[in-house]
Amino acid sequence: MSQLLHLENLHNTRDLGGMKTTDGRSIRSGKLIRSGHLFGGSTADLNVLGETVDTVVDFRTPQETEEKPDPVMNGVNFWHIPIFDSLKAGVTREEQSDAQVIQMMMRDHRKAKAYMCGIYTDFVSVPFEVSQYEKFVRLLMEPHEKAVLWHCTAGKDRAGFASVIVEELLGVDRAAIQADYLKTNECLADDIRGLIEMFYAMEGEENPEAELALRYLFGAREDFWDAVYAKIEELYGGFDGFISDGLHISADEREALKQIYLA
Repeated sequence: MSQLLHLENLHNTRDLGGMKTTDGRSIRSGKLIRSGHLFGGSTADLNVLGETVDTVVDFRTPQETEEKPDPVMNGVNFWHIPIFDSLKAGVTREEQSDAQVIQMMMRDHRKAKAYMCGIYTDFVSVPFEVSQYEKFVRLLMEPHEKAVLWHCTAGKDRAGFASVIVEELLGVDRAAIQADYLKTNECLADDIRGLIEMFYAMEGEENPEAELALRYLFGAREDFWDAVYAKIEELYGGFDGFISDGLHISADEREALKQIYLA
């Protein structure tokens, strides 16, 4: 499973190093890092990342990056590869879309679940989103002296699925990939609790239905995992098909990635 970097303000920044592959190898430490946004990083956090990372990939929308821009770090190259071409309430975290969440889904968790499952199936079925993930994978193929860090806002959906792609490409066991995806809930537990308490304060009372909806919107769920893998099976016949026919990554390119990132 990925290893949490113990930073002061960045609670979901994790090194994939050490994850085992089915052929007996493991991902190199200090090469592949997933994260939430870096905007709130302390000086100490940014010093650690500046020593560890030479490339940052930002999956957020232009609106998100404008509201909470990535901090500048000397010697670090920043790439903006937005996964969405529009606001996505509950996933992108612009003020406008977060306000929409309260109005849309707080009264029925089933709507929140269906909405988020749709977000995940779009990752592999909307041509623009698939092409953006391909750009990300091709960036990983380029030479990097230090780690590549990718992030969205919370680090659970856009960055979470990017991590799934990387781990599948490198041959990590699927059960371990799923466990790593769900680990986000541990890392974001305090943040999710804070959102729930904020909603209760706004409403003036506790609301179990709203709490469940918020956990769907702001957590990592097996329902989302099942939905995206079912869509991959439907469209591509399995994840290998998604890699070859969706992301257009050849067997030779996949092997080259393994040579770079596995030990």
